[in-house]
Amino acid sequence: MTQADASPTAAAASWSAARAPGADVFAALAEAAVASIPEPLRGYLGDIAFRVAEFPDEDVIRDLDLDSPFDILGLYQGISLAEKSNFDSGALPDTITLYRRPILDVWAEGEETLGDLITHVLIHEVGHHFGLSDADMEALEAAADG
Repeated sequence: MTQADASPTAAAASWSAARAPGADVFAALAEAAVASIPEPLRGYLGDIAFRVAEFPDEDVIRDLDLDSPFDILGLYQGISLAEKSNFDSGALPDTITLYRRPILDVWAEGEETLGDLITHVLIHEVGHHFGLSDADMEALEAAADG
């Protein structure tokens, strides 16, 4: 029986002791999402650092002109593969950050599982690593949805 099949009272009881998953759970779900990326694409991720933060920092909020720290679920910071050069030196490592609290907010309002949502956000940020824009990814998602 799924949560959806349970009576409201049984469903409430099963959630009564539940806590929001912490950064360690997010990290494990992100690792599973990375592992699900097929080779050879996964091989191109190189040394990307994956991290979980509660919210974006003030610099990210300012630089991206966000109205709220809840306006972003993840962020790729680095030089995309489309722009990398053998002459690059001294650059910081590429990083993908998942923002726990904004992701939990979206998860609580939707029908998607937390694992699926984290995978979606992570794959979106990996798309930026490969040089895709938000518009490129929206077009790919629309084509996939048929």
